[in-house]
Amino acid sequence: MKIVFFGTPSLAVPFLETLVDNPGIQVVAAVTQPDKPVGRRHELAPSPLKRSAQMRGIPVFEFASLKKDPSAVETLKALGADAFVVVAYGKLIPADILNIPRLGCVNVHPSLLPKYRGPSPMQWAIANGDPDTGVTIMQLDEGMDTGPILAFETIGLDDTETLTSLTKKVMATGPALLTSTLKRFAAGEITPIKQDESKATITNLLDREDGRIDWKKGVAGIERMVRAYEGWPGTWTEWNGKRLKVLSVQPTDLKADFPPGTVQVKDGRLMVEGGDGTLEILTIQPEGKAAMPASAFLAGYSEINGATLA
Repeated sequence: MKIVFFGTPSLAVPFLETLVDNPGIQVVAAVTQPDKPVGRRHELAPSPLKRSAQMRGIPVFEFASLKKDPSAVETLKALGADAFVVVAYGKLIPADILNIPRLGCVNVHPSLLPKYRGPSPMQWAIANGDPDTGVTIMQLDEGMDTGPILAFETIGLDDTETLTSLTKKVMATGPALLTSTLKRFAAGEITPIKQDESKATITNLLDREDGRIDWKKGVAGIERMVRAYEGWPGTWTEWNGKRLKVLSVQPTDLKADFPPGTVQVKDGRLMVEGGDGTLEILTIQPEGKAAMPASAFLAGYSEINGATLA
């Protein structure tokens, strides 16, 4: 079976590698997003998927826009693939490309569809305190994660789950599910199942403002948010016009005696009042500084005691 693989971030890499290592599958090309500027010098850097594909000698195509690039359709047709596989490519694929391979486009989505369609399913699952999520293998259509389902596998979440740990679970579970599903689908052993639209929920593309902590919310919800949004967009608050990144927290048994956002230093611990209790900040990063334990932060910023975070 000939495959063209579409993907961009590190999440996609183990899926590509598993397909390449399977003797019944030939990855004839990879499609990824163009190199992007990174770091303070804004130097162009390839995507993790591109690096992996090149290391394995797989031809890589980078289209600025599949819809607007007139060469995209003919280039992809010429590869003669039986299926296109999509894992976190990051852009919608237009209909004239979806219809090229005989098996269509097979997509990997890190949720149990139709729940959490869209770009941020893992973050939403953690932030909402779900007991489980999963990986869905589906056919792409012109909608956003609306196509029929081919297979799925459930992944349990614990009360310390972070975006990093859940990503690792998806990377450990998904590749084998994808490979077996592709083979069974190609053999005619799978009947695609239409999604139940009445159960669909949509996630949004997170931006930096989504990470601002609303201290009026319950402390359990804030704690989940910190775990869910680690990395990007991160969770943060403001003090004296400066941004403080809140990297790790834990709820306490202390009642909220002051307005939400009020800082209380108790026994050398950095406490903040939430909507229904008190949260302890364990790790924090002042604007322009390195991340540090709360104890080190208090040694240099003791005047924060009694302040109100916004």
